Amino acid sequence: MRLSGGSIMELLSLFGFNVKRPNTTLGFWISLLVFFQHSIRTFSASSYLVGLGSYDITGPAADVNMMGYANTEQIASGIHFRLRARTFIVAEPLGNRIVFVNLDACMASQLVKIRVIERLKSRYGNLYTENNVAISGIHTHAGPGGYLQYVVYIVTSLGFVRQSFDVIVDGIEKSIIEAHDNLRPGSIFVNKGELLDAGVNRSPSAYLNNPASERSNYKYNVDKDMTLVKFVDDEWGSVGSFNWFATHGTSMSRTNSLISGDNKGAAARFMEDWFEQNGARSSYDSGAYEIPRRVSNIIPNLHESHHELLEIAASFQSSHGRPATRLMSVARRVRNVLRQADKPKFVSAFCQTNCGDVSPNVLGAFCIDTDLPCDFNHSTCGGKNELCYGRGPGSDEFESTQIIGDRQFRKALDLFNTASEELKGKVEYRHTFIDFSKLEVTLGTQEVVKTCPAAMGFGFAAGTTDGPGAFDFKQGDDKGNPFWRLVRNLLKTPDKEQVDCQSPKPILLDTGEMKQPYDWAPSILPIQILRVGQLVILSVPGEFTTMAGRRLRDAVKSVLTSGNNKEFSNVHVVIAGLTNTYSQYVTTFEEYQVQRYEGASTLYGPHTLSGYIQEFKKLAAALRNSKSVQPGPQPPDLLEKQIGLLPPVVMDMTPPGVNFGDVSSDVPQNSTFKRGETVTVVFWSACPRNDLMTEGTFSLVEILNGKDLWVPAYDDDDFCLRFIWSRPSKFSTRSHATIEWRIPQAAVSGVYRIRHFGASKGLLGSIKHFTGTSTAFVVV
Repeated sequence: MRLSGGSIMELLSLFGFNVKRPNTTLGFWISLLVFFQHSIRTFSASSYLVGLGSYDITGPAADVNMMGYANTEQIASGIHFRLRARTFIVAEPLGNRIVFVNLDACMASQLVKIRVIERLKSRYGNLYTENNVAISGIHTHAGPGGYLQYVVYIVTSLGFVRQSFDVIVDGIEKSIIEAHDNLRPGSIFVNKGELLDAGVNRSPSAYLNNPASERSNYKYNVDKDMTLVKFVDDEWGSVGSFNWFATHGTSMSRTNSLISGDNKGAAARFMEDWFEQNGARSSYDSGAYEIPRRVSNIIPNLHESHHELLEIAASFQSSHGRPATRLMSVARRVRNVLRQADKPKFVSAFCQTNCGDVSPNVLGAFCIDTDLPCDFNHSTCGGKNELCYGRGPGSDEFESTQIIGDRQFRKALDLFNTASEELKGKVEYRHTFIDFSKLEVTLGTQEVVKTCPAAMGFGFAAGTTDGPGAFDFKQGDDKGNPFWRLVRNLLKTPDKEQVDCQSPKPILLDTGEMKQPYDWAPSILPIQILRVGQLVILSVPGEFTTMAGRRLRDAVKSVLTSGNNKEFSNVHVVIAGLTNTYSQYVTTFEEYQVQRYEGASTLYGPHTLSGYIQEFKKLAAALRNSKSVQPGPQPPDLLEKQIGLLPPVVMDMTPPGVNFGDVSSDVPQNSTFKRGETVTVVFWSACPRNDLMTEGTFSLVEILNGKDLWVPAYDDDDFCLRFIWSRPSKFSTRSHATIEWRIPQAAVSGVYRIRHFGASKGLLGSIKHFTGTSTAFVVV
């Protein structure tokens, strides 16, 4: 292969160099030519360049309403485990590239993507655009809200929360930069398999309204398939995996107040930790499914007697809180200890797909007062929805999250270890914006219908069995009631055209026609197809139900494989749900008639799915025929119109004579704990909003190595450690941090202590970091 000077420039730009044409020496260009001739020989062994990245996006762990359940009382007050943005980039060495970002967040945000693309453009020019970048959410309901731009999605968070928004934008950008910097020749493999016990249909009565002939084509009333892609670096071997599987991020309940990635975030942690401990082995034991521990490899298995350990622990009393630096929290993170700096870290993402009617609460829905199953059609108990809750497989929400996460991890590990089908072929993408408030849709060959401006039905307010609503709303309500219509009309009375368009949905909130103080709901939505060889990803801006997703996948596949086109003969079509922006649910026409929660939340009327299928078929045809598509109307950028009513942190204080970081409630002297028991320490602390400790930690478990070397063992990223923040009253300047460590069965015997990091705010606004430690104790 011959390289021109222009080709060299293009290759340099691929690796992130901002190259202009300087006056330079002939020797410089000869050196570059030799270097890139060698590089091209390396590229020839692989079809793709592959890069992965990951970065912390944990938002404010205090005062901010959680996004997902729309429960005004669900306010963040600590961390279950941290949230991350995980990215893969696949590029042809001299051609197209795509970026896929998976967020431990409830959903993607149009405003977030607009800002991310602006930043990427300033850094890389037109290398990464809205067309080839997809940003998707796992749909955890335990992350801070306030980062979307439409009113209806930020009401419960008291409007826009800049801190929530900024940390997500920053984290996405940094994860993409890391993936870009890690681009190297590599291979990609795809695998697919059934996972039977991680999701059930929470609206089976609506599913049953689909034609019996269609339902007979499927064994289950939810999708049980997981599709996984495995990334292999030519030099370093496996560097990551991304998979798509349908189950809601609602193992954590509507009353949980700890930031959590829920079951998919947990699965990602388990997979990445497993690889850290097993990835160097020449072969994998796919039967070794113990959830990995997170302990540095340099910690020895101590052989001192219990008495000797107690004597050692007695020499380490709790320390007074003392000043610290921001970097100390980052440096002490366990993952920093585990990370090998000379090779890419392993990145694993558990992505969302058509989860609209799929619940992780797999035992079914029961009435909490009678322990009997809820009403089948309306999910009520004695006519009330508030008493009907889905049950997870665990004894509480934390155990259920772990179990459903572990089940996804086990299946992903099996698919990862057995993946053999290599992706080969083009890297391509198509993207356009569609105005779904007035889209003409052709049904069959003649009938033309329209979608409607966004509106939510009465069944929306009833919630689901994962998180019931309040008052006298119920799912399956296609009538409404006079009182709530009166309340609705105080905001906006829908006209006859809108009522007829949305029928049989009784409109509770006419959000698409509510414009004060700015748009309440989106009208213009992005749709996107990404392709890597025989893998095709459909980026959809909402939650498709099981059957809606099946119809969309089948429609796209039929277009790609039509005629004599053998390029897509073995195509794998996956849906990436909650991607690029958010517009609630998409049901089938038949499910919409039932008006359960999902149908009542299908914003653009009964023909919403038909509109998606029509427009995605156009994108698929353009992809098949190598044609371009029009960009469509641009969505609004509402950042300057945002209103945020969350009060700022004024200041933090402690009682006289007490330092930030002092222990308020310590472990008992000469304590010994066994695996499975819980260690609890309470510190005088300050508001976590003062510093999010991005890529750092608020809580830390340290183990003594030798005489006086304390080594990080567990931190905010660990499932077994919880950081719980509280203040005695809403406007109090005093607060506590409670750190709970549930000692894992895999914990090493030895001497341990609990450490807390925080940051306090002075009256004049200065931020000062602090740390404190507990008395040492023994684990046997």
